Amino acid sequence: MDQARGSDDVLPGPDPAAGSSRSRRLRLAALVVLLAVIAVAVVRVIVATGPPTRDELRERAGLTKRDKLLIGVKDDQPGVSQKLTNGTFEGFDIEIAYMVAEDLGFDAPEVTLLAIQSEDRARRQARNTDGSYVTVDLVVASYSITEERKADGVVFSFPYLETEQSVVTLKSDRRAVSSLRDLADRKVCTLATSTSEQSLEKATSSEPSLSDVGATVVGKNRISDCIQDLYDGKVAAVTTDAAILAGFVGPRPPGELPPAVALNNRKELAHWDIGDETPEKWGINTGTNPAVRDLVNLSLQESFAGPDGDRWKRAFDRYLGAEQRYSEQQQVAVSRQPEPDPEELVEVRQWPWERWALPTPNRPATGVRTAVPAHARRSRRNSGC
Repeated sequence: MDQARGSDDVLPGPDPAAGSSRSRRLRLAALVVLLAVIAVAVVRVIVATGPPTRDELRERAGLTKRDKLLIGVKDDQPGVSQKLTNGTFEGFDIEIAYMVAEDLGFDAPEVTLLAIQSEDRARRQARNTDGSYVTVDLVVASYSITEERKADGVVFSFPYLETEQSVVTLKSDRRAVSSLRDLADRKVCTLATSTSEQSLEKATSSEPSLSDVGATVVGKNRISDCIQDLYDGKVAAVTTDAAILAGFVGPRPPGELPPAVALNNRKELAHWDIGDETPEKWGINTGTNPAVRDLVNLSLQESFAGPDGDRWKRAFDRYLGAEQRYSEQQQVAVSRQPEPDPEELVEVRQWPWERWALPTPNRPATGVRTAVPAHARRSRRNSGC
């Protein structure tokens, strides 16, 4: 039989330290649960009220299930957008088209370039390879942004190039051209678009119209037709954007494939700065879907200020920059991409870890280029390219 415990024996009680540890673990677990609930709530709020992701924009634009992107481009503008005899295209606009397409999720083989005429750019109607007209997704075709075109329903992206109106004449013609007044009594060819002929025929406070000085305006659907008429002596001058005309002034680089649109009786040209210029800014016709416009603008934002911003500069230097030495009197184009409107910048939702995990162009901008100060310019008429 066990002996009874003595009066001095004490039963062990609960360990205060152990109880405190369990309490701390319970409080920590409750805090973790609370933080998780808050995080889920914050994520739901951000998803519901914050900006869309790039993938959501692509879905809204109807691009997620597409395997082809159709882009309307010019086919007769050397240095800007020209079709070659093997069916490919080259030029500054072509590089911009591929850059934007890549940022929209389309590799080069998934992009179809189709020739488009000036009068069809607003409706985005281009000729397919079978001769039929199709509606393209984008128009990248030396398309000047004007208030009149916006009023007519054209939706433009941010500008991607700044140039100005200029004039070319035969180099053998010794008459200098410093303004439209110097084209008095001459026949002048330009693109027959909704604004080009009208603007040249309209007088301003500082300049008379070409009709006022006795000049005759000839409208053509293709700038190459104007240049051919100049070679043939049918017109005395051609006027449109300097970036377009510069490609006809210099020689074609040796070894390159010939253009599909061949010109005959080629002659040397002189490129003239006619003064009284304000910028001609080219934009992309994105169509009426806001998500497509935002995606295109996002691409231009990133080419301006993102880590891959040298893509625009490489395209400029290769084509337009290389042409400058042949246009001594006239600047071909501003050698820096126009700054997007700060009030219209596109925002996309991106989690912090995506900033480093995702490749360009999904990685957001890490710096901002210094904008070129705008210099004072006098009023002028629009060439309407």
